[in-house]
Amino acid sequence: MAAPGRGIGATHFNNLRNLLFVRAMQVSGENHEDMMALVDMHTMLSMVQLMEETDVFVGVFDETDRLRFANRAFRAAWSVAPQEMPLWSDMMSRNYLTGRGTIISSGDFETWLRSTLGRRGKTGFRAFETDLHDGRWLWMTETTLENGWMLCVASDVTTVRVEERALRRDRDNAIKVAQTDELTGISSRRFVMARLRALTAAAGEAWSDVGYVAVLDIDNFKYINDRFGHATGDAVLKDFAVTLQRLVRRTDILGRVGGEEFILILPHTSLAEAEAIIDQMLAAVRRSRPLPQEVSFRYTFSAGLAGARQGDDPDEVYRRADLALYAAKMRGRDQLAFDLPPSPRLTQDPG
Repeated sequence: MAAPGRGIGATHFNNLRNLLFVRAMQVSGENHEDMMALVDMHTMLSMVQLMEETDVFVGVFDETDRLRFANRAFRAAWSVAPQEMPLWSDMMSRNYLTGRGTIISSGDFETWLRSTLGRRGKTGFRAFETDLHDGRWLWMTETTLENGWMLCVASDVTTVRVEERALRRDRDNAIKVAQTDELTGISSRRFVMARLRALTAAAGEAWSDVGYVAVLDIDNFKYINDRFGHATGDAVLKDFAVTLQRLVRRTDILGRVGGEEFILILPHTSLAEAEAIIDQMLAAVRRSRPLPQEVSFRYTFSAGLAGARQGDDPDEVYRRADLALYAAKMRGRDQLAFDLPPSPRLTQDPG
């Protein structure tokens, strides 16, 4: 049996040991001393050694998307040093620049990254295919816990028939197109509403069991289009998506409904947490300068927030958030309003 630090990096070994220990604590509910006896070192070393020696690619990411454990095959495929624990986005960026790891066919890495982050970790499980620069073809699965931790497992399926591979790739591309907004690269309305339906169907009684839904709308967007042109409007939409994407958590889901309207799902989140996140977004957008040639140009957005509970109609939740958005607009824009009682919408759009 290899000792810790041989074959597998000591940092990754210690991370996995801690993960196993914490999991054992959660399952049994016993005290610390009993758990130390429960997590048998020989068993743990055997598990680590098995994962290290397998040709299957194994990686574990925490809720911030930082790599906490990776076996030999995973580290070799994505050029990760034994003691290194990079963020997933940094790992992919580095591989993209050096022509290693995953083949990213898009000529715009940042757009690809936004699109991928819009799907990564947003469901409990997903499976897809990916090509490596070294010629191998992988079938990868991502399993995500409610706390945001993710297990990535991939198998080499290079020998699968070319015809079957092409069919699978076409299917994956079609799914990606359906789930992604073409202009901004974030999730589409179809994908976000599907996730909201799944959450309301599976949640508990309290609002925090599902969380909160926010409808976000860029203020005075029609004026921006009319005054500066549609190219500037598109630049603002892209900047808005990028700015908000930097602030969403692994479990949050951000998507574009259409035009200047966006939707944000905050699962398993309290009202105070939801308000804090949106306040951060409001401040970040105020600071943003999307037009390098117009440094004085700035824009804002308004938001409406509604809680969602088990059994709620997703369309009704969206309607309540939309009513709250309308209230925020009427109060002067550039602010958040929370779940107003149903009331008739005025015919005049405040913009």
